[in-house]
Amino acid sequence: MGRSLAGKVIVITGGARGIGAATASALARLGAQVAIGDLDLDVAKATADELGENATALPLDVTDRVRFTEFLDEVERQLGPIDVLINNAGIMPLGPFEDEADRTTGHQLEINLHAVIHGTREAVKRMRPRASGHIVNIASAAGKAGFPGGATYCATKHAVVGLSEAVRMELRGTGVDVSVVLPAIVRTELATGLTEARFIKSVGPEAVADAIVKTLQSPKFEVFVPRSLTGTFYLTRLLPRRAAEWVARALKADQLLLNAEHSARTAYEARAEASAPAADRETGA
Repeated sequence: MGRSLAGKVIVITGGARGIGAATASALARLGAQVAIGDLDLDVAKATADELGENATALPLDVTDRVRFTEFLDEVERQLGPIDVLINNAGIMPLGPFEDEADRTTGHQLEINLHAVIHGTREAVKRMRPRASGHIVNIASAAGKAGFPGGATYCATKHAVVGLSEAVRMELRGTGVDVSVVLPAIVRTELATGLTEARFIKSVGPEAVADAIVKTLQSPKFEVFVPRSLTGTFYLTRLLPRRAAEWVARALKADQLLLNAEHSARTAYEARAEASAPAADRETGA
């Protein structure tokens, strides 16, 4: 089973729904003390209430870096030193690149990337002096390839992969682990309106949660979900670019985000658009 997670203080950003909620549930069942941070406090509290005494819900806007730090301070006041930080909060607005509003671009950069940078830095400051800890950054299969229809999303997830690689190397030998999780299509609100590509099988958020639990118990850096994607991505990297792009077209992977059913995504896109209040205040949006 590897490392025990019982009693560990584990923070999950964006933990009220989807992958975050499934991960909180899996960790609470193993005896971890889980702190769920989310912009939607009511939903976060409902999730924590379902999990019982091993879960705590606190308000968190990851785009407000001062309050993000204060959130982590509050977790440590209530639960003790943070053993694991899971940077899970993220949004995926879709559409042609040239039609993307600058505000939408800014939201993705703030939530998907800058918040991960800030959270990772804060975790390092807290964990490195103790020579113990684990940072898990949730990226995406889109962090390893470009998918038309989600250009900025892909850019942010590529950046999360690069950040995680660099920080992992800086922390080598310190006792602090870094992992990056790369899910494909996960059946959550974020993936509403997507159809499956021929080689990408969709999974439930519980599958991602299970992969996260396993890497916390037996640390590894790169975690694809489903695991079958590991070989696919490494194989295509060995091919010349033209050949790799031909494979992507043949498997219709290039249509995965581009052909999303936007009418089905209306509610999600509206919630994503309202998910960075601190960033909007700073820009006057």
